[in-house]
Amino acid sequence: MKTINERLDQILPKITNPSFRENRGLGNEVGYHIFDYEPEYEMLVRDHVKYLKEQVNHDLSNQKIIEFDLYEMVLEILDDKGYLEKNFVMEKKRDSEFVLNATKKSLRLTLNNDLMIKYIADRIEDNAIIFMTGVGKAFPIIRSHVILNNLFKAVRQLPVVMFFPGRYDGQELRLFGAIKDDNYYRAFQLVEY
Repeated sequence: MKTINERLDQILPKITNPSFRENRGLGNEVGYHIFDYEPEYEMLVRDHVKYLKEQVNHDLSNQKIIEFDLYEMVLEILDDKGYLEKNFVMEKKRDSEFVLNATKKSLRLTLNNDLMIKYIADRIEDNAIIFMTGVGKAFPIIRSHVILNNLFKAVRQLPVVMFFPGRYDGQELRLFGAIKDDNYYRAFQLVEY
């Protein structure tokens, strides 16, 4: 079994390989990849994502990594809509479950006008590699499989890497190794254990 550092070190060569960008071997469908890791390595993974972005984005090649932190996206969307402060006030008057449901509804998750997917679509660029982070921070507002199931509307044929604090076995996502998300079959593990 590889250590977390050995696995992290395999990401850069993998994502800069031309076959990664061309989605070879994936039936020409959108290349979704998941880098799963034990939650205790969250800060190490965050630092490595920053390193990867610096390496790829400052290279003279035609590649670029665009990171979407799901939690930061939720905060920005709610703030832009004027809902963030209202949520704080609402939580004092009502319970957290009420605020959670109101937040999900305001984000329009899984609807044709899903604000999370629109946020991503408005910010992607040709030749980008999409990094999805903040999965654990955004739970339970955003479930990873919901984003993955709807992301194709925004990313077209761009490769996507979701950094997932938990386990992915090729069929099932388990956030923090314990919370079962819906089954998801279209993603590939970026780096094997």
